[in-house]
Amino acid sequence: MGDDEELVPVEVIGVRQHRHDDEIVVLLLDPAAELLVPILIGPTEASAIASAQAGIVPPRPMTHDLLRDLLAATGATLERVEITALTDGVFHAELVLATGTRIDSRASDAIALAVRTGSPVLCSAEVVAVAGVEASSGAAELELEKFRTFLDQVSPDDFETGEEPNPHGRELP
Repeated sequence: MGDDEELVPVEVIGVRQHRHDDEIVVLLLDPAAELLVPILIGPTEASAIASAQAGIVPPRPMTHDLLRDLLAATGATLERVEITALTDGVFHAELVLATGTRIDSRASDAIALAVRTGSPVLCSAEVVAVAGVEASSGAAELELEKFRTFLDQVSPDDFETGEEPNPHGRELP
């Protein structure tokens, strides 16, 4: 990504599965612009992001845990993740190491690794402008609270089976 490209910090709100079409998205929030950026992801990546946000530690390392451990073992540090482009409906990302090395990545994998390492996620201002959906501060806070409740009830298996841990039949946050 060029140095002249503006990046904005975003918060990883979490994952959400739509009941009717079974699509899963990870939601990124640009709090300054009050925009939510939904990124369509697969169930494996959704499980990886949700379990890391919930603090679930698998009995054996999953791929994103392995990447985190590999970085640590080699002394490398993930400085940040950048969502750099949206091309033909596909989000592109880069892992930026403290050395300045940039590694091409799928956005979902980059986010899953950032959640595990506590690294910031930045998004191209252009991507936020194009893909962002308006969210008022109150709506974003409500979304975040619903997601926290969802995390208390979810397990990684829920993304593989398509079943929801919500016994009330309401759509997940």
